[in-house]
Amino acid sequence: MPGAFLALLLLMTGCADNGEVAGPTQQAPSESAGSPSTSGTSSTPSASPLAVESAPEVSPSSASPPPTPLTPEEQIALNQNLINAAWENNVAEANRLIEAGADVNYEDETQQSAFLIAASEGYLELLELTLRNGADVHALDSFNGTALIRAAERGHADVVRRLLETDVDVNHVNNLGWTALNEAIIFGDGSPRYVETVQLLVEGGADVRLPSQGDGLTPLQQATSLGFEEIAAVLRTAVEQ
Repeated sequence: MPGAFLALLLLMTGCADNGEVAGPTQQAPSESAGSPSTSGTSSTPSASPLAVESAPEVSPSSASPPPTPLTPEEQIALNQNLINAAWENNVAEANRLIEAGADVNYEDETQQSAFLIAASEGYLELLELTLRNGADVHALDSFNGTALIRAAERGHADVVRRLLETDVDVNHVNNLGWTALNEAIIFGDGSPRYVETVQLLVEGGADVRLPSQGDGLTPLQQATSLGFEEIAAVLRTAVEQ
């Protein structure tokens, strides 16, 4: 019996060494079963590329056709209507005509343009419209005068101020021999609006020492002879500086 027991013990020991007598093994959980990764971050599915939409093609037939050129008769009519609208200070109509193709620098047979009319009549909004649309600030009227001279003659201080913001020649002389400063004095009445006009011209670079080609007098002499004391005071201060 001891021999048989020893043989059985040896047999059992050999089976254990060969793995034949072993308990059930536990399989490691599969990564596909949702176990967390060792890096601590979960895997995310790759995003599918976004589809790029191409811009729709524009058919040549859908593009706006170019504007039809104006006939000479149509251009003349637009230009003359612009002059009429300017005299009436109809800014909306003037704007419509310019957009339709009217020439903002067109001058009629008396050398009047919408720009020159706006300056002489004191139509500031109309003046701004013409300037925005390319008005020639060097345009001359039938007296060879600038828009600045015309505005100064009438004492339109707001128009004078606006024109001095352009490169208009403040000392231009018309065919009567007057500058804008001369005309603000000899054609004015010495009232506050003319005092302001003279002040603006002086600040804008008008030559206060230049004798007039019309009467040979300086602006100060003109103002003094007419009894315009406030204007004379402005000019006297400018001369003494």
